[in-house]
Amino acid sequence: MAKLVGFLVFFTALVVAAADWNILKTRKTDNVQLGDELKKYCESWRINVEVNNIRGFEVVPQECVWYVNKYMTSSQYKADSQKALEEVTLYLSSCCKLEGDGKDAWIFDVDDTLLSTIPYFKKHGFGGEKPNGTCLEAWMREGKAPALEHTMKLFHEIKNRGIKIFLISSRRENLRSSSVDNLIRVGYHGWTGLILRGLEDEFKEVQKYKSDARRRLIDEGYRIWGIIGDQWSSFEGHPMAKRTFKLPNSMYYI
Repeated sequence: MAKLVGFLVFFTALVVAAADWNILKTRKTDNVQLGDELKKYCESWRINVEVNNIRGFEVVPQECVWYVNKYMTSSQYKADSQKALEEVTLYLSSCCKLEGDGKDAWIFDVDDTLLSTIPYFKKHGFGGEKPNGTCLEAWMREGKAPALEHTMKLFHEIKNRGIKIFLISSRRENLRSSSVDNLIRVGYHGWTGLILRGLEDEFKEVQKYKSDARRRLIDEGYRIWGIIGDQWSSFEGHPMAKRTFKLPNSMYYI
């Protein structure tokens, strides 16, 4: 523990900018070798977030903000995301006997699944600051979130198979216009429905809101073949999809 405290003081001022960083190798920045013990601690924390062992955190541990920054802006993050989406393609190659009745469906989350919030979090501590919904919504209203290119390709591939695409987002209904404009501007089009949180959803937990949205789709006769999202709340609860695929994101938990 004493070693860890020492690392906290030492790494607070460390600036990290390694777009080609990989977790399998440690690089030097300003001639300072990253401490192996802290590196292991932060990677362990990130992995346990991804597998849903660590839940409900409000902020990234301050000693690991630099680590989350490095990971989320690295080629490793892109490779991990791409691998998850390759598994979707593999699943689609044999999973689905489409009925051709317009009721085969797929669900995507929006933020950090189709659109990236990394530009916002670059200015807000990569999860090291407590969430500020007002500030985040103001940024979303600008409609400048970039596309996640690895997901866009799959989005269109699924759509071209004749599967109906539904976007279920925890964004509020008052962001519909800016969200639609943002999605279209960066290259997404042709989804069947965009479901956002209405007034009746304001006091629901995100997991409950999203499972209720899935229930409505199933009640309308849709068969949900899969879900792609970056948060466990996109998958949990009933009814469930036939398969779920999680993209990495350790900047926040909702």
